[in-house]
Amino acid sequence: MTAIKKTPLFDAHVALGAKMVPFAGFNMPVQYSGIRQEHDAVRKAVGLFDVSHMGNFFVTGKGALGFLQRATTNNVAKLGDMDAQYSALCYRNGTVVDDILVYRLSAEKFKIVVNASNIDKDYAWLEGLRKEDPEGGEVALRDASSELGILSLQGPRALDVARQVMEADPSQVATYKAGRGRVLGVDTLYSRTGYTGEDGFEFFPENKDLPTLWKALLEAGARYGILPIGLGARDTLRLEAGYSLYGHELTDKTNLIEAGLSWITDFTKGDFAGRPALEPKSLPGGMVRKVVGVELLELAIPREGCIIRSSGKDVGVVTSGTMSPTLNKGIAMAYVDVAYAKIGTELEVVIRDAGKKAKVVSRHFYKRAKA
Repeated sequence: MTAIKKTPLFDAHVALGAKMVPFAGFNMPVQYSGIRQEHDAVRKAVGLFDVSHMGNFFVTGKGALGFLQRATTNNVAKLGDMDAQYSALCYRNGTVVDDILVYRLSAEKFKIVVNASNIDKDYAWLEGLRKEDPEGGEVALRDASSELGILSLQGPRALDVARQVMEADPSQVATYKAGRGRVLGVDTLYSRTGYTGEDGFEFFPENKDLPTLWKALLEAGARYGILPIGLGARDTLRLEAGYSLYGHELTDKTNLIEAGLSWITDFTKGDFAGRPALEPKSLPGGMVRKVVGVELLELAIPREGCIIRSSGKDVGVVTSGTMSPTLNKGIAMAYVDVAYAKIGTELEVVIRDAGKKAKVVSRHFYKRAKA
């Protein structure tokens, strides 16, 4: 039996009163002060997440760019130095190995962030592709997941906190850009992406520097109402923002296009793993189902696995669901038959054997106001 892992911040989480739970092979905080309070802090002020359970790979060498072009679905050639890109790894049948972030650090050095539960699987898949790749001999693949941590600072006051701790001006870091510099004396890579629908920054320090940076960020954010945020609020935040989660909307049984991620699938760049199965001509009879947003029209909380019906007919299933703290209504993402995927379509979500009225809406339930 594999022993459960801890991030270097385990003791810090316990000291803050976190409720710890097993997640993706790690002992992680699910909440500190409470999911609603933590969720609201990120929407209204700022929150700090320990996401050091996620994986960090480096792909280096003269053949790194060509290899990643053939291994991932998005167009890595569009990246300049210190650009970040959302992408995916697909099996040859078009189903999802993982959704990932790719960072171009230089012409011959790339970093990939992968989901915690998929670290070993992703590495094995990439290594297998590397061995088959015509440029594989000029590519080095390294798993640095046990060496680096990741802290995510999210919320409308994230920029204010970042200004307190970064030597460089964080306002000059555009969305989906990265940089390297000193943060409270710690030399680290940083970026500006996020998983909550809010503005935010990520820091990738070495594990030895992680506790120092965690403590300093909480102290710097105190004046702005910062809270440490657990997995519970992370899930409600990402669901409100319409972000997919591996194991729910994305699995080894879901086609990337059906999952609504055609926008990270570039058919103009040449061949890549899974391409033939992802092309429209490869979906028999066209797309059969797709991911949609579902909003409950009466008081009820949809959960993963709830059946979706129309006129008594089963037409879909919920993949993620919650009571939205921001909108105060039940929301879900679900796969439904394409005939029922049009926004405004009325449906029923079966909750505890009772059909609850619902309708199809944009999966981006929440969008932050523009500055």
